[in-house]
Amino acid sequence: MTNYEFTSPSSGRGFPLSTRDLLAIGFRRKRILLTCLVGMVVGTVAAMVLLPAKYEAQARILVKRERVDPVVSAEKNSPVMVREEVTEEELNSEVELIESDDVLRQAVTTCGLDRKKELFALDFWPFALSPEKRIAEAVSDMRGKLKVEPIKKTNMIRIAYTSSNGQLAARVLNVLANAYLEKHLAVQRAPGQLQFFEQETERYQKNLNDAEEQLKKFADERGGVAPQLARDITLQKLNEFSAELEKIRADMAGTEQRIRDLQTQANSTPGRLTTAIRESDDAAVLQQLKSTLMSLELKRTELLTKFQPGYRLVQEVEKEIADTRTAITAEESKPLREQTTDQNPTYSWISTELAKAKSDYSALQARAAATEATVQMYQTNAHELEEKGLIQQDLLRTAKANEDNYLLYLHKREEARMSDALDQTRILNVALADQPAVPVIPINSPWMLGLVGALLAVTVSIGAAVTTEYLDTSFRTPAEVSAELNIPVLAAIPYDKTNGANHHNGNGNGRNGNGHNGNGRSEKPGYPTPGDQQDVSSPVPR
Repeated sequence: MTNYEFTSPSSGRGFPLSTRDLLAIGFRRKRILLTCLVGMVVGTVAAMVLLPAKYEAQARILVKRERVDPVVSAEKNSPVMVREEVTEEELNSEVELIESDDVLRQAVTTCGLDRKKELFALDFWPFALSPEKRIAEAVSDMRGKLKVEPIKKTNMIRIAYTSSNGQLAARVLNVLANAYLEKHLAVQRAPGQLQFFEQETERYQKNLNDAEEQLKKFADERGGVAPQLARDITLQKLNEFSAELEKIRADMAGTEQRIRDLQTQANSTPGRLTTAIRESDDAAVLQQLKSTLMSLELKRTELLTKFQPGYRLVQEVEKEIADTRTAITAEESKPLREQTTDQNPTYSWISTELAKAKSDYSALQARAAATEATVQMYQTNAHELEEKGLIQQDLLRTAKANEDNYLLYLHKREEARMSDALDQTRILNVALADQPAVPVIPINSPWMLGLVGALLAVTVSIGAAVTTEYLDTSFRTPAEVSAELNIPVLAAIPYDKTNGANHHNGNGNGRNGNGHNGNGRSEKPGYPTPGDQQDVSSPVPR
């Protein structure tokens, strides 16, 4: 026989407890045991009969990467982030989106879950709930019955809803799925993109038309000539005339220097050159002087014939002869010189070149003045054309910017139109992979409920009996007495409950057929039978 250790609640000390003693506990506490067992069984049967069947509708959402929307940016070619795998964060985000208050409220109001019948649900009833509070309570109740969880190692999300009405459960999931898809569209793509891009496209188209009209007016004012082209031509001409002016000034400086050199040479160059020199005596003078000398000598001779050499007339003749001879000698020592001259060609060339240089210098001065006036004119025109070119460039930049913006927003409008078309056809990155069907098999089986109730009834009944036995402080067996008082038990007299009722005499001293005396104490030592309560005799010390 198996022995167990039982602890007394009064002393806290343990004593051995056998299987017989455990069965005795059951017989002693059979009223509590049966009461709990019957109560739990009746409650289980009532629950099986009264509790409604629960139906669970299921649906699955597939999260995928088939559609990639361009990023809304100011660039013409918007960056596109392409990823094939679906991350856990994205799945959890979709789960939170399904369980959001907006989606649940839409499902509650559409399916009428907020219009359940309530006791005293009258408008004038002071404890009647407001519509918002009824919706809030219905949302809270729906959140308790709704299960949304990602399926492991997949890109799918499982949605389950439990209700006592299978058709209502399927309808709730259908409405919830549609509300979730609409919510997904709303959060994944901002509304009003197409209208915004259409407005911006029209605005920049109008600005482009205005800029082109201004360019046309500007071109008409300039005679159809582009200021930039005219400015380039003018600058080219300006450079040519500036170079020509510098050349003229250089020529003027050279001519001026040449004039100075020619003047210097003209001053140092004779106008005429000696071509021939011929020396000869003056024959007429010499002949006359010789004739005079001969006449004087003849006269002297005549006078000497008449007079003495010292005569005054002779002396005068001698003196005249000497003078004549001196004159002849002087005349012979100074012959006549005949010199022939001609015009100097160098001087003539210098004079001609000087006159030509002076003439060229005057012409260069006139050309320099005219060229300088032309250069100033081209400079003025170039400045004006530069200003006109800046205005035209500003107009061109404005037109170009408006054109680029117009083309950009036109492209963005087509992208938004395409996205709207995809949204209308429900081509999304999420799809309802499993349509919710009306469940026909309840999830709470009555047989399973009965089995659980039976196990619970047995467990609770045994627990109640053992607890009651444990809390009882009276002695029931000799082992308890021996363990509690730590003294030996000499005898144990079982107590028969039927003895006092059927076999007692009037004085209570008669003996019954079982060997019991009138006071209900057994004379034989032994243990009580199961179900009998007993009195234990006082222990006798050694």
